[in-house]
Amino acid sequence: MVFRRFAVAGISLAATLGAAALAVAPPAAATSRNHPTAISADRAVTAAPGAAARGLAAAPDIDVAKVQAHLTELNNIATRNGGNRKSSGQGYRDSVAYAKSKLQAAGYTVTEQPCTSGCATGAGPNLIAEWPQGDASKVYMFGSHLDSVGAGPGINDNGSGSAALLETALTLAEQHPTMASRARFAWWTDEEQGLNGSDFYVGSLSSAERSKIKAYYNFDMIASTNGGYFINHVTSAAAQPMKAYWDSLGLQPEENTEGAGRSDDYSFERAGIPTSGYAMGASARKTSAQAAKWGGTANRAYDPCYHQSCDTTSNINVTGLNRAVDGIAATLWQVAVGDSTPANDFSLATSPAAGSVDPGASATATVSTATTSGSAQTVKLSATGAPAGVTVSFNPASVTSGSSSTMTVATTSGVAPGTYPLTITGTGSVTHSATYTLTVKGSGGCTGQQLLANGGFESGTTPWTGDTGAIGAHSGQSAHSGSRFAWLGGYGSSASDTLSQTVTVPAGCGKATLSYWLHIDTDENERVAYDTFKVKVGNTTLTTLSNTDAAGGYTQRSVDLSPYIGQRITLTFTATEDSSLQTSFVVDDATLQTG
Repeated sequence: MVFRRFAVAGISLAATLGAAALAVAPPAAATSRNHPTAISADRAVTAAPGAAARGLAAAPDIDVAKVQAHLTELNNIATRNGGNRKSSGQGYRDSVAYAKSKLQAAGYTVTEQPCTSGCATGAGPNLIAEWPQGDASKVYMFGSHLDSVGAGPGINDNGSGSAALLETALTLAEQHPTMASRARFAWWTDEEQGLNGSDFYVGSLSSAERSKIKAYYNFDMIASTNGGYFINHVTSAAAQPMKAYWDSLGLQPEENTEGAGRSDDYSFERAGIPTSGYAMGASARKTSAQAAKWGGTANRAYDPCYHQSCDTTSNINVTGLNRAVDGIAATLWQVAVGDSTPANDFSLATSPAAGSVDPGASATATVSTATTSGSAQTVKLSATGAPAGVTVSFNPASVTSGSSSTMTVATTSGVAPGTYPLTITGTGSVTHSATYTLTVKGSGGCTGQQLLANGGFESGTTPWTGDTGAIGAHSGQSAHSGSRFAWLGGYGSSASDTLSQTVTVPAGCGKATLSYWLHIDTDENERVAYDTFKVKVGNTTLTTLSNTDAAGGYTQRSVDLSPYIGQRITLTFTATEDSSLQTSFVVDDATLQTG
């Protein structure tokens, strides 16, 4: 939680929210942040309150041990990067990469949003992950800030909220319930400098996109060792699922007066979006009445390690964390998850699930459906993921569940050889999908082509992954061409930056060459390789350069990737610095040319 934010005393929040769909209670003036302490063992409550009456799926009990495992990794990341995860440092970018990799593997649509205005210099990106099911016109957002202050690793503030959201998102993907609305998760940059990441995100939304967000839920410091149980706008409609869950545990939650206007929910409030969230307190002191109700020590800060180096994994109230993450799941399931068993449902499968063809040939498969509940329904078939030169058709294009369709995957003679995963989707009253893997063999000639996308870094960060905050038009370095580049390293402390892109090197060609322009400048004054730059394919290092290769201006470098023809590879640039004296490795205009 940011140390100081705008107080809103004397201003009616109802006026601030204007035409918001859900009324919220006026917040109190900002003070310092609060946190809870352990209390009695929880009762088993796994269904979202009201879920049974509405015929909804029961919310899962989130495994708090898995949340703690995420906290351990965030603590390790901070330890490897100077003891913190501040937004402008490598610790933050590594935190983003950690969460992003897990979310992508779980099937989320994941976006890194660079904060191009209003954020601290060098601040890393916001991380946005949306579960791609449910009504896209109705979005419920769940957010937490991922950065720490510079003084410590920020495990309660705010690894606790970030880890809880990550495990809730992964559980949603694992459970895969029918969704009534979209669930969108956000991990914000630069909160500790003034809510800058969330401000930028909300400001970037069009009015139409803003209107789709029906409520935003914020989680900031939800495991304070001497904490209490606080809810933002506790009497509002948005807060009711959260309050109902904690009420079911007998916790008697209170209004989060300490956190009013001091965390990322405030960015959404000012845009007229209803908000709520859990908190357990920061530097404000627990009252005697609160200690009698919740346990803990009266007249002591909710989090005695607030914004300090002792905010480590030892500074976590596991009981409070468990109650908070289960309440997050209960809220998510109530507001966004649909009926546990659709009235009419079907299954979808492809057989065979893979095919191999020469360029110019076709493959066929049977797409089978079956009615699994209720009545048969019309299912429209479609396919995504086909590369240039590949078309997918269905005969018939729509079937009644219980029937089958013949899928034809046709290729042109010029299609690039390689392996391509296709997603086959059936859309009826619900949506299901299956995977078909197409392999285009390498027979025939070679059509030379350039394979890397956005190698000049002029088109945002996609499809690069890793420490994408290194990409931009940064002051202090210049591009080889255009205005943007990737600045790896340059910290002058122990740090590592990586950028990766996955490509298929088509078969049939005799040569594949990676070329890139690299500028190396350094403050090292010895001819010893203290800081390094490596080019890797998978885990294999192909080239290593160092501070000893520093020179004025850019130098073009090339690497032979011909041994990887016919393979799908992950290409990685990695810069690693030791504990002192910076070396910057500035990359631009990268290409992977076949011929």
